[in-house]
Amino acid sequence: MFQKTYYAAHPDMMDGASNDELRDRHVVSGMFRVGEIVLSYSHGERFIIGGAVPATSPLLLPRLSEPESLAGQPLLARRELSAVNIGAAAGAVTVDGTRFEIAPRETMYVPMGSADVAFEGEGARFYLLSVPAHRPFPLRKLALGDARVMERGSLETSNARRIHQLILPHTCESASLCLGLTTLEPGSVWNTMPPHVHERRSEVYLYFDLAEDDRIFHYMGRPDALRHIVMENEEAVISPPWSVHMGSGTRAYSFIWAMAGENLDYEDMNVFDVCQLC
Repeated sequence: MFQKTYYAAHPDMMDGASNDELRDRHVVSGMFRVGEIVLSYSHGERFIIGGAVPATSPLLLPRLSEPESLAGQPLLARRELSAVNIGAAAGAVTVDGTRFEIAPRETMYVPMGSADVAFEGEGARFYLLSVPAHRPFPLRKLALGDARVMERGSLETSNARRIHQLILPHTCESASLCLGLTTLEPGSVWNTMPPHVHERRSEVYLYFDLAEDDRIFHYMGRPDALRHIVMENEEAVISPPWSVHMGSGTRAYSFIWAMAGENLDYEDMNVFDVCQLC
């Protein structure tokens, strides 16, 4: 049921890795195919990462197909899920018979134990993230207006941005999933400044709002041994807990950040000055 499995990475695996090997180990692409739900599995925090692009018919979240003893059980039997509409048109998410209209950039938080989850809306594009959960929390629809907004950076340093904190304890309770959406102001290209790591949780970035000929240079690795990956629109990158994560684009863009691990505290990070990187 998964198009690809991504395995946990040790820092030593960065040494000598080619650019193609870095992409193969960390970049999730090809998620948004019209008329399909495409899912990949990461051993980092057991993330499921994917996309749902309904056409003229609803798409139903698949049930487990393996192991054989669990085949047929709901995918969310022991998981929670977020679905963010990154498309240009509104869509809908139906959870166990309850339907929610989801406008562009709105998010659904779907709790553990939800059995039937369907996506619809021609022109909607749902970015899906799921992690294990220990108990269900309330089903929530979240607009950007519901988020706590942090304004960071400046145009002088090319990193003026608005950070919308969506799935965090002060806005929406969850078992371990944290999620937000960051938009860069026109003229700004740098994200996640100052750079940082958080050893107790992994993070996944989805970059979007990029034109066909735009690119993101995503930086990762130990602070004293940075590497970069060149990324296109609607590609995600998996950042291990030991890795710095930051990026720069050819123009302003948006990205969805999602974390999971043992701590829901947004400030749980070790910050580095840019001069410490090499």
